[in-house]
Amino acid sequence: MRAHTSETQATITPAKALNFLKEGNARFVNNLRINRDLLQQANETREGQWPFATIVSCIDSRTSAELVFDQGFGDIFSVRIAGNVVNTDIVGSLEFACKIAGSKLIVVLAHTACGAIKGACDHVELGSLTELLSKIQPAVYEEKETSDPKSRNSKNSRFVENVATLNARRSVRSIVNRSIILEQLIENGQAAIIGGKHDLESGQVTFFEDTWVFDRSTIDTVVRGKT
Repeated sequence: MRAHTSETQATITPAKALNFLKEGNARFVNNLRINRDLLQQANETREGQWPFATIVSCIDSRTSAELVFDQGFGDIFSVRIAGNVVNTDIVGSLEFACKIAGSKLIVVLAHTACGAIKGACDHVELGSLTELLSKIQPAVYEEKETSDPKSRNSKNSRFVENVATLNARRSVRSIVNRSIILEQLIENGQAAIIGGKHDLESGQVTFFEDTWVFDRSTIDTVVRGKT
């Protein structure tokens, strides 16, 4: 299978990009990965790259986006940071990926049993990690299902998973809210964004379809909360 070119990238819509990822994850889950000549793809992309999607995921060693979505060299941008949080550098990287390099889709990918989420749930403070975990705290406070204060910690796996999901959803909204460049690309149908979660046990990625932002209407409803 050959690497993407500027011509093939130009034919991909945001919806098609999402479908490529869903198909790739299905192959991963069923251990039916495409047989790629990675050295050939490396040579084909040595003078340029045309990824169709950009994945914002955690640094966790078990969540490599290329493997989880069965993609090869030049297929996707991979932006990794503990807890898939969003900051200015992340947003700038996404602006480059979509506006300059032509990526059609942004996926904010959470995962189960996330150490960063657990740290935020336990209000861990450790050097510069403290500032990073503070970006997850709004999702901790937003979690309303767990009413018993004694259960609002990393020992409660349901609480942890609820916070991870809320954090990914918040990151989707934050990315659009913080970038007029990305907002305009989405409004014009040139890009889209969605949240999702990777189950470490099964390998399956569940996309949060209600976070699918692809036009002005969904920017208003999903991101801005307008009715």
